[in-house]
Amino acid sequence: MNVYLTGFGRVDLRRGAMRLALAWLAAAAAWGQAGVPCSSCHEEQAKTLPSSTHAALDCAACHLKHETFPHPAGVPKPECAQCHSRVAQDEALGVHGQARRAGNAAAPDCTVCHGDVHQTLRPSSQQFRSSVPQTCGMCHSDIAGQYQASVHGKALQAGNLNAPLCTDCHGEHAILPHRQTASPVHPSHIRETCGRCHGDLRLSRRFGLPSNVVVSFDASFHGLASRAGSQTVANCASCHGYHNILPSSDPASSIHPKNLPETCGKCHPGAGTRFSLGPIHWQAGNREPAGVAWIRRLYLGLIPLVVGLMLLHNLVDWFRKLYRWRIRPDAEALRLAGVMRLARAAARGGEIRMYPLERVQHILLMVSFMVLVWTGFALKYPDQWWARPLLIWEHVFPVRGTIHRVAGGVMIGVALMHLFTLVFSRRLREHWLELRPRAGDATEGILNLAWLLGLRKTKPRLSAHGYVEKAEYWAVVWGTAIMAITGIALWAVNLTLRWLPKSWLDVATAIHFYEAVLATLSILVWHFYFVIFDPEVYPMDSAWLTGRSVRLREAHPHPQRTHNPSGEEHEQ
Repeated sequence: MNVYLTGFGRVDLRRGAMRLALAWLAAAAAWGQAGVPCSSCHEEQAKTLPSSTHAALDCAACHLKHETFPHPAGVPKPECAQCHSRVAQDEALGVHGQARRAGNAAAPDCTVCHGDVHQTLRPSSQQFRSSVPQTCGMCHSDIAGQYQASVHGKALQAGNLNAPLCTDCHGEHAILPHRQTASPVHPSHIRETCGRCHGDLRLSRRFGLPSNVVVSFDASFHGLASRAGSQTVANCASCHGYHNILPSSDPASSIHPKNLPETCGKCHPGAGTRFSLGPIHWQAGNREPAGVAWIRRLYLGLIPLVVGLMLLHNLVDWFRKLYRWRIRPDAEALRLAGVMRLARAAARGGEIRMYPLERVQHILLMVSFMVLVWTGFALKYPDQWWARPLLIWEHVFPVRGTIHRVAGGVMIGVALMHLFTLVFSRRLREHWLELRPRAGDATEGILNLAWLLGLRKTKPRLSAHGYVEKAEYWAVVWGTAIMAITGIALWAVNLTLRWLPKSWLDVATAIHFYEAVLATLSILVWHFYFVIFDPEVYPMDSAWLTGRSVRLREAHPHPQRTHNPSGEEHEQ
């Protein structure tokens, strides 16, 4: 009967045959011609083999065609790849294998690192791990000396087998140059390589190490830029060193307070000596600078309060206007009357809400703001899908940062242009005077809110630029000033650190971020509502394009003019 095996059946049959062959070889117990054991000539190897990792193998498993004695000339030398094919492939791709192929006779092979195959230690043994630095040190003696003096080397010497070895960072067989992207010590992988130990909570607790160093690094500018793809930003090794890693209390350490100016100065030349004035690895609630903590608490209370009140106001406004213009029985007649009033106003030339130069400023402000929001939050949240298209070039050129700074320059330029026009244009200056806060703004807002809530039957008199427009304008003024000051401080970081401690830079970073969140939410909730979703102007108030609004208004000559000359607007 013929039996045909396919797939896994064929694999099992091969494995069975291999097991039978190995069993037969084992039964032979490494005997040579005419029953003469190999140990009769190779006594030393026979003594050491039982304690090695190859103890389960017999001689013939590696030494092929040695059945006759004397052994014939030209028999093949043992090849480790016969059993360790995957390891051999990895080693061939590494720097050692490449060096041998290039003709470097001194390049190490399997036996140089692992020693005599008959004495090879088990990888899991304590002796194996503790001997790795000495093994690598046969070729890399200077680096091995630095490692032995480092915190990692001293931990290993004290018997801590969890201490990282050369192979834990560089790899075991596929050791690649540090400039090669796939290398675990390439700048793009340093955080992950160090984080395997320093991000392990179990190891941190066991050996009393700080447990927040990886998390705090990820939240810092260096960590965020690294996650975004930058290969030039500082990583763990940039500050702590590579092999000679010492505790910060050691005067020879690169992170000792007196050495920080030199260490940080490699990336921040001319930044002075104030790097040590403030914690480095901190996060909210853990070694957080006092100034940052106050800023965080302030904004975490302010943002939901302000945005929540905006949202509540706009919801009430929307329902009131929706009823008036869309639901009530005579809503159609009111809309028609409103259209006729707008047509008559247009025939008379209409009321100019935004002059041409103001519209240019608004467009520049709008574009720069949207670009700043995208490029700014892309740094804070580099793993989000909307950030990835902007960050795909970060390993080549800092596209995100460049665009962000250009947009910031445009926004500052618009602010200066606005100030310039107020000084030299009388018409724009008179227009701007309508946006000055006045005592009646609060009363106007309260009365209008009462009308929106149905507590007042008549709509109150509204200024041409009421509390809605004034609140938005002065919020833009405030926000632009805050973002410009903190943004310039972060942009000119070397100059800032020359005069101010690092903790002040942390405060500027916190203000810049939280103010950006507040500004973005305010635009979405407040500005977009009154320009787009307000039933009086939906689908859009065209004042920013044409200068004239579709909102029902009446023109008045006085700077503090109102929409209704009679002082109130009665519900029909």
